[in-house]
Amino acid sequence: MTSVHTIRTLIQTHQVRFVRFIWCDNANVIRAKAVRTTMLEPYLEGNGVGIAAAQQALPVLYDALAPGAGLTPDGEVHMRADWTTFAALPYAPGHARVLTDIYDGDHPWHHCPRTFLRRMIAAAAARDLSVYAAFENEFSLLRPSDTGPTPFDQTVFCQTSALDRAAEVINAITEDLEAQGLVVEMTYAESGPGQFELPVRYADALRAADQQIVFRETVRARAAHYGLIASFVPKIYPDKAGNGAHLHFSLARQGTSIVTEPGQPRTLSAEMRAFMAGILAHLPALMALTTPSANSFKRIRPRFWSGAFTCWGTGNREAALRAPMPDSAQPLTNVELKISDATANPYLALGAVIAAGLDGIDRQLPLGDPVRGDPADLPEDERLARGILPLPTSLGEAIAALERDDVLLEALGSDLARSYLAVRRAEWQAMKDMSHAEEVQLLLERY
Repeated sequence: MTSVHTIRTLIQTHQVRFVRFIWCDNANVIRAKAVRTTMLEPYLEGNGVGIAAAQQALPVLYDALAPGAGLTPDGEVHMRADWTTFAALPYAPGHARVLTDIYDGDHPWHHCPRTFLRRMIAAAAARDLSVYAAFENEFSLLRPSDTGPTPFDQTVFCQTSALDRAAEVINAITEDLEAQGLVVEMTYAESGPGQFELPVRYADALRAADQQIVFRETVRARAAHYGLIASFVPKIYPDKAGNGAHLHFSLARQGTSIVTEPGQPRTLSAEMRAFMAGILAHLPALMALTTPSANSFKRIRPRFWSGAFTCWGTGNREAALRAPMPDSAQPLTNVELKISDATANPYLALGAVIAAGLDGIDRQLPLGDPVRGDPADLPEDERLARGILPLPTSLGEAIAALERDDVLLEALGSDLARSYLAVRRAEWQAMKDMSHAEEVQLLLERY
């Protein structure tokens, strides 16, 4: 627990003038109200910063209510700081930030995504399970120009010259992330023009989602200092590699990993297999939460290493769920969901994955055999016999799947499910007929 004295000391040490109270809405737009430090005392003692309840009904396109969200301009809720997340912002001198939970009076608000994830973590804990995770982000560095943004470079996967050219900005991003407590594991150029990956160390589920907010904010802000746009839009270029935010997760019990069977470090445990089976069973509906923009579905195509079928594999980058195979001397430590990108609110995405996985454990769902090779190459009758089905190809299809998924709807709760679906329906209706260029122009600096 971070004490009030510690916060006051940090404010003085870093000469903080404003503290940003941050929340992430149903459209995954990161928003903040910044409180002047001379006015901060009531909020240090537990008061919350007020916002209109209708904020959770805003689609990504504009600040106007999505119809059917069950929220109106009448009503106010309050952001209560989680002071354990307080940090001075190295890319914005004089500013700090704190992540928040949204309350309605004295009770957690039913529409709050962070509260939803807390509930799913508690549901796992009731089964004596802990969930650890990390979002593995790809992003594009772009140079603004009068004719539109252009790629930072035209290199290919892991080309060393990309690291030479981007060394200064990548170093600065890394320093900023580490100053805020994130641990950067590596960096490399990805396949797309100007595309990079910068994986960070895993954490417990709540902190992993918090880290995703911090990561997006930091990468975008520091890149701007170099005159660059950093964008996480899933498919910026129709014919080039897209940006995912692959979700790596693991399970533990009483501090010990249960990803693998005891004494068999490369064999998935029965509980982990059931958890994975639950994710596959709910994956079409999950996509409305983990890949929730119209643009997301342009990335998810067969033969694009993004996963386009309900299947899993060991080391198979065409499988929606992948058990990464480590060096022979190392145990298997986590599983990767490739059907995930940074247009997803991380609290909703990770919470829904936990809900789906727990359903798999509760029902003891069988996982089936891993897919070898590209599932698109399998004969259709073999895919059908093995339950390897094509995933939704549009946000509209994913929304329809979520509307039919009682497990995920119950986990979200009626209020959050209604406001979330209203936002995503509004976006789908507004964007389904947009040209690719119009879509990217709209989303480029939202995500």
